[in-house]
Amino acid sequence: MTYPACPQCRSHLTYHDGSQLVCPECAHEWQEGDTAADADENAIVKDAHGAVLQDGDSVVLIKDLKVKGSSQVIKQGTKVKSIRLQEGDHNIGCKIDGTPMNLKSEFVKKA
Repeated sequence: MTYPACPQCRSHLTYHDGSQLVCPECAHEWQEGDTAADADENAIVKDAHGAVLQDGDSVVLIKDLKVKGSSQVIKQGTKVKSIRLQEGDHNIGCKIDGTPMNLKSEFVKKA
């Protein structure tokens, strides 16, 4: 019998343990058929150090980032205030020096 992939790490090595499913790779446990929990976990955005980010938080860049389509570089240590979380690969929307930007959460840490 095949079980659904782990909602946290997407491993297909999950197994059934009593009334719940377990992932042996990341030790995540969830209730069988609990799709609402899967959607909530996918909506969680974490910074480079694992801290959970929320709308309105301030973050600091942990590395220099090149701006796509420009010769501009945003320097490491730049503080960004009032972030907005969004769907997609670049899951943080913000303004840096008045210019709208989209950032990946893996390049920031919570301030």
